[in-house]
Amino acid sequence: MRYRRWTPAVLAIPALLLAACGSSTSPSSASGNNSGSMSSSSGMTTGKSKSGSSGMSSSSTADLIKVKTAAGPVLANSKGFTLYWYSKDTMMTSNCTGGCAQAWPPLTGTGMAAMGVHLTGKLGAITRSGGIKQVTYKGHPLYLYAGDTEPGQIKGNGLGGVWHVMHVSAVSAVTASSLMMGASSSASPKASSSMGSSGMGGSGY
Repeated sequence: MRYRRWTPAVLAIPALLLAACGSSTSPSSASGNNSGSMSSSSGMTTGKSKSGSSGMSSSSTADLIKVKTAAGPVLANSKGFTLYWYSKDTMMTSNCTGGCAQAWPPLTGTGMAAMGVHLTGKLGAITRSGGIKQVTYKGHPLYLYAGDTEPGQIKGNGLGGVWHVMHVSAVSAVTASSLMMGASSSASPKASSSMGSSGMGGSGY
């Protein structure tokens, strides 16, 4: 008799878990969750300021540069990651939300050309849900792609026939290798400074 009394309670547990998962997961998030984890490990950022739990901030500044790729010079964020536009977006409106936005993180903040970079198109912004600002170029909302793990990669170009790189002129475009070399040189410690501060007789200041 005790076994019969506990059976309904045990059966109710899986049903509650399924209901919780269904209420928090969008239909397209199965692939988006995996891609979202890739974006967090690839070092891509949407702007200069600290972002919230969603990874997006409306108060940041997004510096844009031009990077030479296999598809020609394209628009990229300050770290050299390729920016894309989505053909299912309407002018000044994003239709990439939920799981889509995890795989294709919106470039948020206030867009501006980096020093020495000349852009012929107009930069702007749209407001996403929650008041988040997304950068636009020539009226197209801009996105990164979680599958791009290094500067200059264009793995998202042409996916589904709806995702495309943002082509720009070659003027002031840089190579991905130069960006990677610059990042590695700035990250490496300077032997001379460490020696001077650790026992060569100086104060190190």
